[in-house]
Amino acid sequence: MSTTSKSVVVDESTVVLGIETSCDETAASVVMGGSDVLSSIVSTSIEQHIPFGGVVPEIASRAHVELLTPVIALAIEESGVADTRIDAVAATVGPGLIGALLVGVATAKALALVWDVPFVGVNHLEAHLYAGLLEDPSLELPLVVLLVSGGHTMLVEMRGYGEYRLLGETIDDAAGEAFDKVARYLGLGYPGGPAIDREAQYGDPEAISFPRAIPDSPDFSFSGLKTAVMNHVRKHPDVVTADVAASFQMAVVDTLVAKARRAAREVGAKGLALGGGVAANSLLRERWLMACDEDGIRAFVPSRAMCTDNAAMIAAAGWHRLRSDGPTPLDAGAYPGLRLPLVREGTP
Repeated sequence: MSTTSKSVVVDESTVVLGIETSCDETAASVVMGGSDVLSSIVSTSIEQHIPFGGVVPEIASRAHVELLTPVIALAIEESGVADTRIDAVAATVGPGLIGALLVGVATAKALALVWDVPFVGVNHLEAHLYAGLLEDPSLELPLVVLLVSGGHTMLVEMRGYGEYRLLGETIDDAAGEAFDKVARYLGLGYPGGPAIDREAQYGDPEAISFPRAIPDSPDFSFSGLKTAVMNHVRKHPDVVTADVAASFQMAVVDTLVAKARRAAREVGAKGLALGGGVAANSLLRERWLMACDEDGIRAFVPSRAMCTDNAAMIAAAGWHRLRSDGPTPLDAGAYPGLRLPLVREGTP
């Protein structure tokens, strides 16, 4: 199937409607020129998932079906531009939950056909890399970006737009997944990241010495840390929960920051940027800024609104992809296991 017939000259006046439905957030945003956010609307179904201790794919998909149309309408209304002014429609095509992705992709394609504008499929992980540049276009490349979420933990060297090199990634649990599992074990509820963050405020981060796995490797491992927490609580049933949460959180943050600092030094990065849902963690944000200040390197810590899934980053990445690659064919699908086109450190 071909793309739409309308050609677009991508420049600072190009308006992109972004749609994000990869998990439990239903989001739409209108962005001009790849960086000027005219509107950003996010509606989450998280409350429906809390009783299950995690995201239920069927519930998430049904919520997207119900919420996406009004969310898009509100995003267009708040942007102050007419739908006839929209030059392209971008949507997340992966990674994510297949049912949830299909709702956004199908809607984006339908709008592209109705408006006779290009459809652009966006890699969700790549969009997180653009979140920093979206809030601070003055950031200089190359950057080392720590992308840390419930499903991913990776260090990426961002050499240029669309040019990425993988420096390290998790070999088991992602950091956000570890937060969720430990919070569930401690009875702190879901989602685990905010729950651990809140509880840790009342604990001693040095009360328990939890392990920092594979310290000499650029890769991450949090499965052993999770097991260490469980073993400690079993052996010490009277331990203060806040101390466990604080000590666990410190172990995760220590690992993330130490590996990011080393990666930045090794590649000569001009800055260190955070991305992904775990970037909302208060201790990580604090330690990130301190480390960059000590190393004399520029730090970027996104607003909490840009840490979680949103459509502004989808629209921004879509603008760049439209400029570099052109429209995405309308017969393209959704790809739940989609990865960034990365190569391991040391390869050309």
